[in-house]
Amino acid sequence: MPHLPAPPISALFTPLAASLAAVPAAAAQPAAFPVKPIRMIVPFAPGGGLDLAARAVAQVLTEHFGQPVLVDNRPGAAGATGSMMVVRSAADGYTLLVGAATTHGINPVLQKLPYDPIADFEPVSLVATIPHILVVYPSLPVKTLPELIQYAKAKPGLAYGSVGVGSPHHLAIELINSSSGLDLVHVPYKGPAQAITDVMSGRLQFMSTALTGAMPQVKAGKLRALAIASARRVPGIDLPTYAEGGFPGIEVGSWSAVFAPAGTPRAVVDALSTAIARGLATSEVRDRLAAFDAIAIGSTPAELGLHVKAELARWSRAIKVAGIKVE
Repeated sequence: MPHLPAPPISALFTPLAASLAAVPAAAAQPAAFPVKPIRMIVPFAPGGGLDLAARAVAQVLTEHFGQPVLVDNRPGAAGATGSMMVVRSAADGYTLLVGAATTHGINPVLQKLPYDPIADFEPVSLVATIPHILVVYPSLPVKTLPELIQYAKAKPGLAYGSVGVGSPHHLAIELINSSSGLDLVHVPYKGPAQAITDVMSGRLQFMSTALTGAMPQVKAGKLRALAIASARRVPGIDLPTYAEGGFPGIEVGSWSAVFAPAGTPRAVVDALSTAIARGLATSEVRDRLAAFDAIAIGSTPAELGLHVKAELARWSRAIKVAGIKVE
């Protein structure tokens, strides 16, 4: 299959210290902002990695500005419902979106959305990334990705779960399938928790999912992990990459980032970005994110803007290769 490389996220962003040093002191906190609570909209249900990242950022901003930052979960339409609430909000920095690979990378390529991921938002800061891993029902007689492919060829109709057509969970498997010609059954769920539960029970045979929800079950022996969809092995996670299993270029993960409505004053965007980057640079916040297997990043607004454009281009190629369409 065609190689679909994604540049390492670390290569897209300057070191945090350099980013912070480049921000003029005068831009760090405009005198008139904030003077009231900030609402941070998460366009998915509570409990997932995006929600946990949002709550870490909310604490950072609350401590930095001395104003409450309220996390407001508004799931629906694969993230479009919450995203549109931010687009329609006043461009004053008091309503923010915690976006993701789905809202600003995959869905805009896969389907017609009521918003433009670039024109309708001001990028503020990337927050964190979470690699995806491939997990199987522990009684399945496979221990590596190549063994799973051979087993799937011998046993047509294996079922795998995802959180919907076009989700990173779905695309990771379909990218494998596009070059292997497997006969698989895709079962979409509203969220990863039930899908993971069904893999543990054997109702599903396997799935690709974020480290966040799967690793506790892997460590408990309730799931078996075969591979990680990252460019290189992750320290502390003893898993080969998809490339090592014969599928180069499949790099799938979840990422979280903060966006403001288009037209938000530059001084406000810079104040928010600086506060987030400073918070993410602390060991306390990095450890809090690492507790659910998220890697803290932090970025300037310009770097996040470039990241979104790179993601849109990358997923456009990947979706074309996999031949995925919304039914």
